[in-house]
Amino acid sequence: MHYTLYAAPGSCSFAPHILMEEIGRPYSLALMSPGHPETKTDEFRRFNPKGRIPVLIAENFTLTEAPAILLHLGLTNPDTGLLGADAANVVRSIEWFNWLSSAVHAVAVRMIWRADFFLPDETMYAPLVERGKEHLASAFALIDTKMKDRVWAIGECYSIVDPYLLVFYRWGNRMAIDMQNTYPAWTTHTRRLEERAAVQRAIAQEGISLWE
Repeated sequence: MHYTLYAAPGSCSFAPHILMEEIGRPYSLALMSPGHPETKTDEFRRFNPKGRIPVLIAENFTLTEAPAILLHLGLTNPDTGLLGADAANVVRSIEWFNWLSSAVHAVAVRMIWRADFFLPDETMYAPLVERGKEHLASAFALIDTKMKDRVWAIGECYSIVDPYLLVFYRWGNRMAIDMQNTYPAWTTHTRRLEERAAVQRAIAQEGISLWE
């Protein structure tokens, strides 16, 4: 099966991109512009009416939403060990995904970067953005606490969750949060990820940095 991954530099599609590199299956990367305006076109919406990335496409197969794509890649490539050794790791992966994609991404991050999604009047944005920063700080502190006693997100095993956490760490840097001093355990995890060849290849292909 040959995949095509629709992605944009540094977006949440960065995580599936890393996983495609980890797995080593043949795939094509359809890299969009920063801000991915291409998702608003009729052509794109024919295969994803939601107008969002990432999208993973193969023959007679289209899958959207980063957590679903990550889970699919883990399930269909069991030899990689990206889902761990037992069902408990699958459940823990889903636990991470539900929280990160909803409370952290769809709420806190969106409050900061997309206040217009919630409010029609720009003069009302500032309090919403500040509240979003409070929610994000609370979530990031919890991630750092979780990472203090483990090597990877679900324990000793590198998994489908770890590249997804990398997306949020990088977003924190983009928001000018002092990630390295505020979240040392999570920073250690990020540096560990940065050493992986698959991560380095994805960074180079997207032309991004983890630290700015």
